[in-house]
Amino acid sequence: MVISGKILIFLTQFKPKSMMQSLIGEFDCKVDAKGRFMFPVNLRKQLDASFEQGFVINRNLHQKCLVLYPITEWNKLNKKLSKLNRLIKANDVFVRKFTGGATGADADNTGRVLLPKSLVDYAGIATDIKILGSNNVIEIWDKNLYDQFLSQDVDIEKLAQDVLGNLNFNDGDDD
Repeated sequence: MVISGKILIFLTQFKPKSMMQSLIGEFDCKVDAKGRFMFPVNLRKQLDASFEQGFVINRNLHQKCLVLYPITEWNKLNKKLSKLNRLIKANDVFVRKFTGGATGADADNTGRVLLPKSLVDYAGIATDIKILGSNNVIEIWDKNLYDQFLSQDVDIEKLAQDVLGNLNFNDGDDD
């Protein structure tokens, strides 16, 4: 607090709440013989400074694809994982299985990202890939596997009700 004459001025340190990135877009890319792909420019712009901080790449838990976590998102997730009691077998197995393939990934000076061979093999990635902005992470799919995923017969209306049915979209909550 600073007192200036008769006016009291309260100085506070304002620290804005960290905003979760909302990454969007679907991009066609190619993987070269060394396992590198050119990071999509539009997605790079969405990441802004996070792009330079690097990534962690890992297997997706539910699909044969890869997840590229901006390092800030990986750190948030890893902080939660570190709170699990590793003396409990299920926790220990989950953490090991989940983080086992995790690998640091940075773009080179031309904007290419190297995909680890073991993860490429896991995801069945050939030459043509789909890169998807998926909320706070980036998914990397073999193009053919992604096309197969999209062609699955899913009742999207029922899925929306199951997943979103209990959310109130009219409550004005911006968090």
